[in-house]
Order: sequence, then structure tokens, then C-alpha cells
Amino acid sequence: MWLRGLYRLCDEVRHWARLRRHPGHIALGRRAEDLAHRYLEAEGLIVVDRNWTLPDRDAEVDIVAVDGDTVVFVEVKSRKDDICGDPLRAIDQAKQRRIARAARLFLRRWRIQPEKARFDIVTVVFEPYQIRHYRGAWSPRDWDRLC
Repeated sequence: MWLRGLYRLCDEVRHWARLRRHPGHIALGRRAEDLAHRYLEAEGLIVVDRNWTLPDRDAEVDIVAVDGDTVVFVEVKSRKDDICGDPLRAIDQAKQRRIARAARLFLRRWRIQPEKARFDIVTVVFEPYQIRHYRGAWSPRDWDRLC
């Protein structure tokens, strides 16, 4: 369990370094991705990539993970506090469309069938701290509607 404390310390140091280089909201988003990464690994998923982008940088997948034989594309949304509501509300159909386009290219590049894909969302609220994982937030069957 001491290793968990070391990870937290490293996360804190990385966050303070990011605050010196980036605006606060960017640093907070990256910290949320770090927390989501650790959470997903604790849940048994294997993270294989982070911030995977299309070549034209038009779309990005925050975390790509593997859950058994399923490739999981994870969108991470965060809020400093819960005053503005659930971060889940920030994922609209346009955002889903961009993530689905990136996921489709990822699957094509690695020759993985779309049936083996899943889209999850992880939300992080820092004050009061809570992290939520929404498995299967939308389906690859929705791709015709999204792409």
C-alpha cells in the first residue's frame, strides 16, 4: 500500500509542474486523466495508450485500454467542483462523433473488429472528490449515426 502513496506524491509533483507550464484548466484535465488511468488499472483494465489523436489532430481519445478481449475508448471529463453540475453533461453528440472517428481509425490501423470496441466515460470531480466510471456509455452500433 505504500506504493499507492508514492503514486499520489508523484501525481502531485507532476500536477504542480504542469501548472507552471499550462493554464489551470489544462493542468486539471491532465490530472483527471492521471486519476482515471489509475482508477481503470485498479478496475482491471490495461491502459495501452493515452491522448491518441487522429493525424490531422481533429479528434482525440483520452485513454485507450483493454478489458479482456474488448478495446475500450475512454473519454475523461472533470470539474473543479460540483457547482456547474455533472461533467457528463459536457459530452454531446459532436464530441461522441469525434471520439468515434478516432476510434474507428485506431481499430482499422490495428485490424480490430468494431464489435470488440466499447466506449466508456470517466468523470472526476475534485471538490468534493468523486470519480465515476460509465461503462458502455454509447455503443459502436451508433457509429452510423455518429460518423
